[in-house]
Amino acid sequence: MTTWKQFDDEVPELAAIVRTQLTATKHHVLATLRADGSPRVCGTEVAFDGDHLTLGSMPEARKAHDLQRDPRYAVHNNPGDGSMTVPDVKISGRAVEVVGAEMEAYRTAREGAVPPGPFHLFRLGIDEVVLAGLNDTRTGMAITLWRPGQPVQTFARG
Repeated sequence: MTTWKQFDDEVPELAAIVRTQLTATKHHVLATLRADGSPRVCGTEVAFDGDHLTLGSMPEARKAHDLQRDPRYAVHNNPGDGSMTVPDVKISGRAVEVVGAEMEAYRTAREGAVPPGPFHLFRLGIDEVVLAGLNDTRTGMAITLWRPGQPVQTFARG
């Protein structure tokens, strides 16, 4: 599983842009797979925790059950006001649930900063990061693609 830290170590300039976009607003869109294989989209929040990009969920939420059954996910940042002055961020990969002693250690280390009752916590492994926005002249798309261990690729559309 490629962690946020590995992504940041490999391409720090790109990671800084992605982090800025993910922290600019609180709510983003998460895509998971339902039991029948159809997509499910829902609102979510992501957080940076040490080496990891994480997301939490209320107990028994459908998105948590989806990720427990099939860890594949995609997160799309909140695109803001529609002006398209900054690129969209899309991250996909596989989520790993934090459970047992590791979850207890997480709670203990953050006492008072996490929900008092039960909740799900997932670390997001990163398989792909895409930035998609307008080019400098705003006449077409500029797309940046990163995959672990591969050079950053850029594409122009339009």
